[in-house]
Amino acid sequence: MTVPDSAPRYAYLGPAGTFTEEALHRVASAESAHLLPQIDVISAIDRVREGAADYAVVAIENSVEGGVTAVLDALAEGEPLVITKEILVPVSFTLAALPGTRLDQVKRVAAHPHAWAQCRQWVHRRLPGATHVGASSNTSAAALMARVSQGTTPRDLLDFDAGLVPPAAVEHYDLTVLASGVADNPSAVTRFVLVQPPGPVPAPTGADKTTLTVALPDERAGALMELLEQFSTRGINLTRIESRPSGDALGRYLFSIDAEAHVAEPRMAEALVGLHRVSPHVRYLGSYPKADFVPTRLRPGTAAEDYASAREWVQAVQAGQSV
Repeated sequence: MTVPDSAPRYAYLGPAGTFTEEALHRVASAESAHLLPQIDVISAIDRVREGAADYAVVAIENSVEGGVTAVLDALAEGEPLVITKEILVPVSFTLAALPGTRLDQVKRVAAHPHAWAQCRQWVHRRLPGATHVGASSNTSAAALMARVSQGTTPRDLLDFDAGLVPPAAVEHYDLTVLASGVADNPSAVTRFVLVQPPGPVPAPTGADKTTLTVALPDERAGALMELLEQFSTRGINLTRIESRPSGDALGRYLFSIDAEAHVAEPRMAEALVGLHRVSPHVRYLGSYPKADFVPTRLRPGTAAEDYASAREWVQAVQAGQSV
């Protein structure tokens, strides 16, 4: 089946078999969209900024390793993009190798840095002394082993003995499984997001997040507290807050924040007004439904009707009414 030229274009971290591809297939299919594998997450984001793709699917956070710094930094600067969806993918790995390789022969393990962080204790226990060989994606090692097996790449270019790869990559690249279900934490989850150019904001669902990048007002005691108070006084829960270097001087940081609220809610809108008043840099990165769709619990006095009632009261006072 030929995909129409007018079909949406999705950039993502390839090659085939990555966890990113699994996340992508939850929002688009090869039959209805153009799927554009990229060498890294920065390239996927750049394709959207250049207009070569309509969307990018990228990992933004892992339950073991935390935020994906390359993505956080790429979204914090450059032409604005927004997040419109999040996808949660459970993560465990398979230790795979070329046919004929035994587990006791493995001394060098290829893995993406985030994969290595999620499996290093398992490797330490099962493969004592094994060293880490960096990989650009979770399936790049699998693709290289496949080329060696097919004879298109010399074996002496293989600088590792086995790779930590997604389970889907094993069958795709016809590799030998040395161990499956490899993970230090069996409950590990990676959070992916759908990124696109700014446009109309989706309506609130009652179970939403808003992502922001915010700079401290200035370098003084209490500056971070002043920033956080914009959320706490309005009953907004923060599900993630991470500091990232601003890049312009040592000791200066931006904060990447996920808040349980939607920009259309008065409490979130007022928080943004407060942030914009006190911070030299606020970047709105989208409001979108939470992947688990669990409704956000509102603190008493922070619902939309509470804000509307309070505004009416102030307007009455301003009009000279004794209330």
